Amino acid sequence: MSEHSLELKGSLFPLSVLHCTDLSAATLGPLLSAKLAQAPGFFYQAPIVLNLQDCQDEPDFAALKQLFNDLKLVLVGVTGASASIKAAAQQAGLAALQAGKTAPAKTSAAAAGSKATPTAEPVMPQHAQPGMMDSKVVEQTVRSGQQIYAKGADLIIKGAVGAGAEVIADGNIHIYGSLRGKAIAGASGDTSKRIYCYNMQAELVSVAGNYWLSESLQGEFWGKPACIKLQDESLVISELV
Repeated sequence: MSEHSLELKGSLFPLSVLHCTDLSAATLGPLLSAKLAQAPGFFYQAPIVLNLQDCQDEPDFAALKQLFNDLKLVLVGVTGASASIKAAAQQAGLAALQAGKTAPAKTSAAAAGSKATPTAEPVMPQHAQPGMMDSKVVEQTVRSGQQIYAKGADLIIKGAVGAGAEVIADGNIHIYGSLRGKAIAGASGDTSKRIYCYNMQAELVSVAGNYWLSESLQGEFWGKPACIKLQDESLVISELV
């Protein structure tokens, strides 16, 4: 066997981190189902980590794994657990992860209800952005049920993104119209990517796995030109001026 036929390499992936004060399957099930219903399809088979920092009692990991399986989610591990709970999680076949400064803890379903942080910044012209990628250009409106993915590229939509539509890019997303569907930038994990649109009415926005649902966007910039980016590990929304 060639010595190069097997390699183990370190890599980083965006993971959703779930924070909940009651991790019993009976309580968590309805709460999680309701949250998932707000963005159907977005979390399908999504990898989830449980934050157990405030957990004093050992959860029933077998019941939780079954719950996540029923909801079409993948429970991959825990973080912030005590030594005894960590051991129980590992015994149940879960990974014990250590959260670092770059861990997207704000990605949790609980955090999705947090309010948008308003800022103001000038528009960054497309030609002036750092670390430019190739661009995929869509000349028309993206309609309900359609999905557009710009792999390894920025995505430029010369129209609107309708409710029920989904646009995804490894790079930035530029929408020269209304955003009423879902926009997911930095899909490969690049936290520097942004979402620009002329009319913010999104069902969901996400940058590198950190997301907001519509309820978190309905504030000062709703219905206005806006930019979504990551700042200090949190999503912020800014006005295009």
